[in-house]
Amino acid sequence: MPADPLDRSAAAPGPERAETGAEQETACQPDRFNRARAAQAATILEDYAEMIGDLIAEFGEARVTDIAHRMGVTHPTATKAVARLRREGLAISRPYRGIFLTDEGEALAGRVRARHRTVVDLLVAVGVPAETAEMDAEGMEHHVSRTTLRAFEDYLRQIDAPPGTESSSQD
Repeated sequence: MPADPLDRSAAAPGPERAETGAEQETACQPDRFNRARAAQAATILEDYAEMIGDLIAEFGEARVTDIAHRMGVTHPTATKAVARLRREGLAISRPYRGIFLTDEGEALAGRVRARHRTVVDLLVAVGVPAETAEMDAEGMEHHVSRTTLRAFEDYLRQIDAPPGTESSSQD
């Protein structure tokens, strides 16, 4: 049987052969893709928690139909997301009643909402039109590190501070 041309181990002359940089890079790809998929799953979870919190604030409860409509997804997609929120301990639901966030879910929704506001405020502060800032922040808010978010908040405080009261001024 001929050797598989895609099997790199067949091309190795022996155990002493060192991997090239490209081979090491290829070996790391599954980890990077797994991390990217996990981050995307967390992003979706955060978006649903935030939306449920918004609906509860507006209507007193969140229904799957309303969630699906606001998120622009099908009813089954929203149902799966709510089931995941329940498995993660972030939401509770009862038959013929709405979906409600647990304390942990409310805390998550609050953090996501605050992060969103910070990113929007920063984008507007640097000249991005408000409507564009809202749209752009929706994607960016989930990928901003705590360090970067703190830097955004510090910057926003500095530009909002009255002249002569910057944190860098000496007493």
